[in-house]
Amino acid sequence: MRFGSFDVAVVNHGHFRLDGGAMFGTVPKTIWSKLAPPDDDNRIRLAARSLIIRGEGHVIIVDAGPGDRWPEKLRRIYDIQAAPEDLPGIDPGTVTEVILTHLHFDHARGIFRARPGTGGEVDLRFPGARVLVQAANYAAAKKPNARERGSYLAEDVGLLERTRLVLTAGSREVAPGVWVHETNGHTRGHQWVEVKGDGRTIAFPSDIAPTSHHLPLPYLMGYDISAETLLVEKEALLGRAVEEDWIIVFAHDPEIAAGRIGRDDKGHYALREAVHF
Repeated sequence: MRFGSFDVAVVNHGHFRLDGGAMFGTVPKTIWSKLAPPDDDNRIRLAARSLIIRGEGHVIIVDAGPGDRWPEKLRRIYDIQAAPEDLPGIDPGTVTEVILTHLHFDHARGIFRARPGTGGEVDLRFPGARVLVQAANYAAAKKPNARERGSYLAEDVGLLERTRLVLTAGSREVAPGVWVHETNGHTRGHQWVEVKGDGRTIAFPSDIAPTSHHLPLPYLMGYDISAETLLVEKEALLGRAVEEDWIIVFAHDPEIAAGRIGRDDKGHYALREAVHF
């Protein structure tokens, strides 16, 4: 999609599964299972998407997926089905920035890749890129709380020292027309990405609204560390998205990559139309 001075694309690094109850929090299974049918282990199918932004001298990747460095046990638990490593039309050596919305494994582990034939050594997937993470999230990942210890993998956090790490704070324009905004409801120092061009906006809310089924305000995840905080952040983001007719990219929706939103007959935020890149 041509978007102002940018070429914008959405790619899926592959699919994986997480527990449906954890993904929908207090929403009863009788409701969420009609939206996202679970398998025999109560897991639902999820995508691992990136937003790619090219233009103004930048090649930016937003999030990097779960990567390929998984022992068989964890690969089975999460049913990780990785897509081909190369991104369509992208030379990894030309990527200038990787914006990580946060350092949970399904968003960040793919900035590294296994080095074939070495028995565990890793390489940077985008060797010349700056890696942008909120300072608060980097601190949270280095000392995770008990609930998030399984999502922040110590090995990966340590490997970040090998990257050109840039710590952001709050809201910041990281490239012309590309902004990051800090939120703290899903996890401390989560950041969502806003791309502006020709009076239009594309937003990548990441885990504030991971799928199109999570648009109603009460549809929060059990993984969120502060539901009260997230409700405020989510309403502010989605309210602007409706008012200004944004395109929203869904990081984890297995079927719908992006769309415009509105309100349904009950007043809940809901998908109005799908948008195809």
